[in-house]
Order: sequence, then structure tokens, then C-alpha cells
Amino acid sequence: MDQLIGQNAATDAMIIDGDQANFMKDVVEASRTIPVLVDFWATWCGPCKTLTPTLEKIVRGAGGRVKLVKIDIDQNRALVQQLMQMGVPLQSVPTVVGFHNGQLADMFQGAQPESEIKRFVEALLKLAGGSMPGADLLAEAKAALDAGDGENAGGMFSHILQQEPENPEAWAGLIRALMLLGRDEDAQQAIDSVPAKIADHAEIAGARSAFTLAAEGRRARELLGTFEARLAADADDHEARYELATALNAMDRRDEAADALLTIIRKARTWNEGAARLQLLKFFEAWGFDDETTMAARRKLSALLFS
Repeated sequence: MDQLIGQNAATDAMIIDGDQANFMKDVVEASRTIPVLVDFWATWCGPCKTLTPTLEKIVRGAGGRVKLVKIDIDQNRALVQQLMQMGVPLQSVPTVVGFHNGQLADMFQGAQPESEIKRFVEALLKLAGGSMPGADLLAEAKAALDAGDGENAGGMFSHILQQEPENPEAWAGLIRALMLLGRDEDAQQAIDSVPAKIADHAEIAGARSAFTLAAEGRRARELLGTFEARLAADADDHEARYELATALNAMDRRDEAADALLTIIRKARTWNEGAARLQLLKFFEAWGFDDETTMAARRKLSALLFS
């Protein structure tokens, strides 16, 4: 408990009220060792009352990796005039300026959604060679998932979501971890619980497609021998080949699954209103667009469609 209290105190020390007398020390010099956000605000500014608490929340979440200096423009007019002469647009507030290595690195004006502010801070940290603590945990969770450790991966993704409930990568990872553990009902519940504003994010769409394909694949796997027999009797039985591709994907035989659908496209591109192409695109979404099989199959698909 003492350690936690100490950590909170250390984090709160990274949020201070600044002024023109200490600007060089608190901002410019400090930014040589740690990225510094400067929040220019005013007591009469309505959007400032929304933005500042969000900034403080994100800075606390950074765990001491970034500093926030809040400056009331009405109490520090000389500083504001000096910065404006240097090209910093402070005609309106709120204005947030990021400093790194003694120089202005980036800025934004007006109230912004929490997700955008977080991206701004992450970019500033990246410029300084660092990252948010959540990014480190996310990388660790993804590694655990890739290694087949669904239990630990799921726990880490859940922890991230407690701090960042609109993190699409954590939601997608949690869904895939639950699938790995065979907890399909929980995976469906997670899909249904994804916040609406990130429901169409590529990571979420990929996890959703993977879940749908897994369910289709389980049914197809039970009839795998039937589909193979049908194809042996009739190589143009596109329905059997389509179902075979779905079963192969569920067995993680991605190359074979993709080739089966590509064969249908080559033989009968418009079969069943282009179902083979649509299923292949769903495979790509589930596998990830940077997956090696996805990239190889996309090249083959392009060659077929534009030949």
C-alpha cells in the first residue's frame, strides 16, 4: 500500500501550475529530460473546464513519463505575449503545447475527445523515445496471445480496458483470448460490449470476423470428409469447395483455405453473387492485413481480378 501511495504522489508531482517566472525551468529545461505538456487556459473558458481534467487523467495514466504544466493566460500576460511573438498562437484557449528537448514539438487548440488527446500524448512520448505504460502492457498481452497463452493475455487485455475502456486493440485482443480459451459465450458478450464509437475499428472488425468464421468453421469441420468426397467426384462443386475453405480456415490451414476460395474465383468469379471473394476478404480481415498469408493471397486475388 505504501508503494502505491508513493507512486500516486510521484505522478501528481508531474502536474503543476506554472507561471512566467518559472517557465524556463518548469517547461523548457524540464523538457530536456521528459516531455512536457503546457495547458494554456483561462477561468472564463468553458472548454478549458472539460479539457484540463482529461489532460490530468491522461498524464496520471502515463505514470510519470510526461509532465503537465498549467498556465492561466490572464495571470501570465507577459509570457503569452512573448510566446505569441515567437509564433505560438495563443489568441484563443484552450491551447495545449508539447515541448521536447527544449523546443516546441506539437500543439492543438480547442477541446478534443479523450482518444485524440491520448494520441497526441503518445506521439509526444514516441518522439522522446518512450511510450505510455498501457502500450507496454498491450505489447506484452499481444505476445502472450500469439504464444497461445489466452489466460494471461485475457487478464492483461482486461486490465488495459479498466484504464482505457475505448481501446480497440485491447477489446479485439480480449475477444481473441476468450476464443482461444473456448469461452465463446464470453467472447460474444465482449463483442456486444464494445463501445459504439469504436465498433467499426479495423481491430474490432477483424476479431468479429474471426469469431464468426470460427463458428462457421466448427460446423464445416464436422463435414470435412463429405466436402472432400464431393470435390473428388466433381471438381466444379463450388459450394463444397467454399465449405472446405471455411473448414480449413478453422483448422488454421490458411494457405489451403485461401487457395480453395481463389480456385472458385478463377473458375466462376460471380458464383453465388461473388461469395468466394467476400469470404476471402473476411479471411483477410480476421487474419490481419499484415499477415503473410493475407498479403500473398491478396496478390493472387489482384492478379485474378485484373487479368
